[in-house]
Amino acid sequence: MVPPTRDGVGPSCVGLPAGNWPTLLDFLVQRFPAQSAATWHTRMAQGLVCNEQGQAMGPEQPYRGHQRIYYYRALAAELPIPFQARVLYRDDDLLVADKPHFLPVVPSGRYLQETLLVRLKRELGLDELSPIHRIDRDTAGLVMFSLRPATRDAYHALFRNRQVDKTYEAVAPWRSDLQLPLTRSSRIVQGSHFLQQCEEAGEANAVTHIKLLRRLDAFWAHYQLAPVSGHRHQLRVHMAALGVPIAGDGIYPDLTPQSDTTSALPLQLLARAIRFTDPLSGQPRVFESQRTLAMVDAGSVHVGQAADGTDQRDTAQ
Repeated sequence: MVPPTRDGVGPSCVGLPAGNWPTLLDFLVQRFPAQSAATWHTRMAQGLVCNEQGQAMGPEQPYRGHQRIYYYRALAAELPIPFQARVLYRDDDLLVADKPHFLPVVPSGRYLQETLLVRLKRELGLDELSPIHRIDRDTAGLVMFSLRPATRDAYHALFRNRQVDKTYEAVAPWRSDLQLPLTRSSRIVQGSHFLQQCEEAGEANAVTHIKLLRRLDAFWAHYQLAPVSGHRHQLRVHMAALGVPIAGDGIYPDLTPQSDTTSALPLQLLARAIRFTDPLSGQPRVFESQRTLAMVDAGSVHVGQAADGTDQRDTAQ
């Protein structure tokens, strides 16, 4: 039995091996060295560590192996992200959200409460909500969630089998010598820095269809990107490799210092549309983001720009 969600956060599980630790606290400190003994002591005193029956386990609890325990993540200080997602669609099995820039999809690192998943669980009371796919924190647009474990794999299979048509929009430099439309096909692997991916010689594992929507001015253009595959950072890597890195990208082609501020121009990448045949009903599904990129409207970089990178007409809705 898994303990319930608390304030939108589900518990993490750890198995206890055979061992001679005097207390459960001693084990946790050794197992998770990034967390201090004081941090674990506080969590246990607050009832944030429990057994499979949901009973709280205190810091003096004797260690007993061959069982599972659950603990709830907590952050001492988490900067608020002042932008809200919109729920575009919801039925018994599927939820589609329209995410703003800067908001992570799932908890990771220094983000917990300020993530799309935890916000939706907390605000809608959906403890079993789970993302079917993900987009970067820097990217705005559509994210699909499963509401029921019984039907979850049917939607996951759509992405595994590449049966979802995804369309993105981006703003990037204009190049007169770039023949569009084109298809970028390459092999993408982990780069030298953990934040970056890179292209290398070999069999292609990432394919993106790219076409020009319109020129915005003498330097910038509005592009449509349609990934066939779903490799991490695929669109960002492909655009940078073509010599037209996406505006606002602090990772490609060069890794630049990043801050947590949400007042800067975000990555100009939007998950615009998702199309697929529903595996349960057999009906066609089409969802489109209601957001726009700040740089798409003429002059929007300097006039009428909201802090999250959408124009003011979008944020006012």
